[in-house]
Amino acid sequence: MPRNEYQAELSDLREDVVGMSETVANRLEQGLTALETNNEALAQEVIDGDDEINQLYLDLEKQCTDLIALQQPVASDLRFIAASFKIITDLERIADLATNLGEYALAADEELFPGIDIQGLGEITLDMLADSMAAYADEDRELCYAVNDRDDELDRECEIASDTVVRELIEGEKQIDDDEIEGFMEDVSRLLLTVRDLERVGDHTVNIAARALYMIDNNDELIY
Repeated sequence: MPRNEYQAELSDLREDVVGMSETVANRLEQGLTALETNNEALAQEVIDGDDEINQLYLDLEKQCTDLIALQQPVASDLRFIAASFKIITDLERIADLATNLGEYALAADEELFPGIDIQGLGEITLDMLADSMAAYADEDRELCYAVNDRDDELDRECEIASDTVVRELIEGEKQIDDDEIEGFMEDVSRLLLTVRDLERVGDHTVNIAARALYMIDNNDELIY
């Protein structure tokens, strides 16, 4: 294959990975909106859209494997393809977590703890996802470190949210009838799972940033 055609395929791969990330970010934002507005139709759209993400993943996996098998890339090109493959795996998992949000939105009856800012946590994860993908697309090493540092903030906020729920339960501020306790505890469990899933989204964005840094500088400092 001529060199210019090979470089065009590498460029196409980068663009396609970024395109997948934009679709995933849209799903995550829709899942958060469905939770906030109790929009069942939007929640179902997020759930149904998971098949599209899975197909994008499979298509990009094939692009990566074909480039490795047919072109036998070395050095920086090989790091780029390997990083792209790892990144689409994290993107697919973020999409799975967005699907979880859609399922929680369908099941939830009411906002139990208005002091828990799920949307605020979601905005942090969306910003981290955008920055990690910009680090990959633009080969911006500083953004890689910035995403990693911001994950500490997200972890703190998620811990505070979970602790708040547990504290309010222990203090018994909510009066629940005996016949409603099972449904109430299911809603509490879903809320805690929502916080946990958003924290996991943050972890996947750090993985993306780590792979981008490895791609840029052959630096595995952030990989864990």
